[in-house]
Amino acid sequence: MSRLAKQPIAIPAGVEASITDGNVVLKGAKGELSRVFKTDVISVELKDGAFVLGLATESVFSKALIGTYASHLMNMLEGVTKGFEKKLIVEGVGFRSEVKGKQLHMQLGFSHPVVMEIPEGITATAEKNLITITGNDKERTNQFAAQIRAKKKPEPYKGKGIRYEGEIIRRKQGKKSA
Repeated sequence: MSRLAKQPIAIPAGVEASITDGNVVLKGAKGELSRVFKTDVISVELKDGAFVLGLATESVFSKALIGTYASHLMNMLEGVTKGFEKKLIVEGVGFRSEVKGKQLHMQLGFSHPVVMEIPEGITATAEKNLITITGNDKERTNQFAAQIRAKKKPEPYKGKGIRYEGEIIRRKQGKKSA
């Protein structure tokens, strides 16, 4: 069994939590998150201001899933209290990005501009060569950042493209002239 799930997961001050039929709802300063958990496999209970996870059935599947559920609950708690942020760096001559309403417009060296809809619950800002994505749901925030990065992955010769802040691109040596 997971080490994360053996200990109760404390609910911080300012967060309201409720469980009904396996649906965990958390309300905090950064918004509201809800997730449905399989109660026939893992039991999720509120006791003394903390989540307590337990195995509903002794199976390999439930033992594998309990750590994942603990991690989901911790991410939800962090999301409603602090939120999540992902930064992307746009690198290349003529590469730019800007936010217009609920759309992200990018010039990435193609013959056309790349336009992406910003999902509900996520905010994006673009200054010079930095795109900042913030939201309270870790999965949705990181998924949107990955979709932006997939539009123009960094290439290994000049490093042009979209990369995460702190990501190291392994550079290759170009062709040698004779």
